[in-house]
Amino acid sequence: MPTVFVKDGFRFFFYSNDHTPIHVHVRRGDGEAVFKVEGSVVLRESVGLKTKELAKAEDLATEHMELIILKWHEYFD
Repeated sequence: MPTVFVKDGFRFFFYSNDHTPIHVHVRRGDGEAVFKVEGSVVLRESVGLKTKELAKAEDLATEHMELIILKWHEYFD
């Protein structure tokens, strides 16, 4: 599982067998969410994260969207 970055207790990562569209997984504690990051950041699914945690994760994904896309292409292309 390649880690893209870690910030404020959130780990943003890909699974090594991930698929398009470009998306990133986010874990904090026992919770996980998936955000699509092509064009804009959109929550695809989440389990075990509170609303505030999802909002923070989405903000971080938006802030680092270019990095996420760059790392996706470095790993999967």
